[in-house]
Amino acid sequence: MINRFDYDGDYGTVLNRFLVQSAVGHRLTVYGAGGQIRALIHIQDSVRCVELAMDHPPKAGDRVHIYNQMTETHRLIDLTNKVVELTGGEISYIENRRQEAESNELKVSNECFLNIELDPIALKDNLMVEVAEVSRRYKDRAEFTKIPTQSRCIEDKEKTLIC
Repeated sequence: MINRFDYDGDYGTVLNRFLVQSAVGHRLTVYGAGGQIRALIHIQDSVRCVELAMDHPPKAGDRVHIYNQMTETHRLIDLTNKVVELTGGEISYIENRRQEAESNELKVSNECFLNIELDPIALKDNLMVEVAEVSRRYKDRAEFTKIPTQSRCIEDKEKTLIC
């Protein structure tokens, strides 16, 4: 039994997108220069975070605690290069149609979860290889029309791009 994951060429989970693209022989699509930083979390850690939050409810009168469900951050181009190194894929840089900077410095912390016993699963080569191998094994089920980016942006009256 394996997990199902849905793939979306525009807004899907970036690491799965890169691994699926590589596995089925599609070039890895990087928006702009790939300087954007994304937060990642393993699905098991995501479930564990919900469990930990339920096991540690706030006490009456407590200040608000921010629990960021993430375990690590990576710049997109670094993730892409890692996938290329592991799978032999190739990169295709495409116009960034999203309303976002070409690069950012995402400052996010999971300290609240770490303080209540989250033991994160770090991104490791073997985890990525496993997803790539499953994708290769079942690539005959892939909907290749979903792999390329489909979104199109339009300009409104104020010349703002809407995607």
